[in-house]
Amino acid sequence: MGCGLWPIDKKGMQVRILADENIPMLEVFERHGQVRRVAGRSLDRAVLGDAEVLLVRSVTQVDQALLAGSQVKFVGTCTIGTDHLDMQYCAEHGIGWASAPGCNARGVVDYVLGALLTLAERDGADLSQRCYGVVGAGHVGQRLVQVLRGLGWQVLVCDPPRQQAEGGDYVDLATVLERCDVISLHTPLTQLGEHPTHHLLGAEQLHRLQQGSWLINASRGAVVDNAALKQFLTQRQDVRVALDVWEAEPQVDAELAQRCDMATAHIAGYSLDGKIRGTAHIYQAFCQHFALADSAAIEFPAQTLLALQLAAHTPVEQALRLICRAVYDPRSDDAAFRLSLQGDAQARRAAFDQVRKNYPVRREIPDLQVQLSQPSAALEQMLMALGVQL
Repeated sequence: MGCGLWPIDKKGMQVRILADENIPMLEVFERHGQVRRVAGRSLDRAVLGDAEVLLVRSVTQVDQALLAGSQVKFVGTCTIGTDHLDMQYCAEHGIGWASAPGCNARGVVDYVLGALLTLAERDGADLSQRCYGVVGAGHVGQRLVQVLRGLGWQVLVCDPPRQQAEGGDYVDLATVLERCDVISLHTPLTQLGEHPTHHLLGAEQLHRLQQGSWLINASRGAVVDNAALKQFLTQRQDVRVALDVWEAEPQVDAELAQRCDMATAHIAGYSLDGKIRGTAHIYQAFCQHFALADSAAIEFPAQTLLALQLAAHTPVEQALRLICRAVYDPRSDDAAFRLSLQGDAQARRAAFDQVRKNYPVRREIPDLQVQLSQPSAALEQMLMALGVQL
């Protein structure tokens, strides 16, 4: 693959950039070189060619098999997670790398809120009376805890590495399973070390879930043993499950998906805002690595829903539902994903990626402006917890 595919830009620079086509705002990189867009899951050594910069998302495994003998000098992953990136190999071979921690955290929080509203309707449950267990207190988990506690709800937090390093008000997983009837998983995927999270919830842990519990996984698929979960759900129909992530993606266990109350195609953090923040973060790291002037501003488009006006006497529960769903309702993503679970295994794999590639524009709750007809302490507390503009 010759350099003819990488024209020198008008400033005389020649930075050869290969990028996942699903990354937005890639045009900001074009002021420093030529960007070639490819499907992230198809990216292998042959496709990589003589690229010097590689921009990916979580579907691309970036390791020795991909990078050995290449000309790559910088890898940027526009995601929070780095389990798909061999950072040790990059360090040993002088390849700079960067991730985008926290870029889509708010999108995942919005997804969890939408899942909670859906499960509450199906069970006729009062969300304020549930006990929430948040497992993993990184960028996503921390923001979720802040919102849930801001709403006045009871929350327990489990994060063994942070507890070991910092102390503080954390509980262990056994306590979460014993005391919480809502469990939301937000851990990275690790198989080694003192606190591995691979199959953190296996058959033993699943059978310790409380009667009528809700389980939400918007972290990584293998944090939950999917085979064990499928078997468990044949026995415990009282438990409701919302899965956004799956073992062996894009090959999803269709039978498990059918047993879930909500099933989506790894899109919890797919807000436009989160994607743009991820691109902006990696662009800055790219400029720093190559000592380039960072002069490209990335602007966020305006909301289509400019404002929402509420009467001061609106019940808090109703207002919460109106605001969350005015911005994002994951039930539409659940419907789209279930439609993709048709045909043979190859067709379902392709459909999984198509759902993600053709994902509609979605914004975040804090983008919304809410107006109250007159002051209301209860509503103002709820709005402050959600982070909306009042």
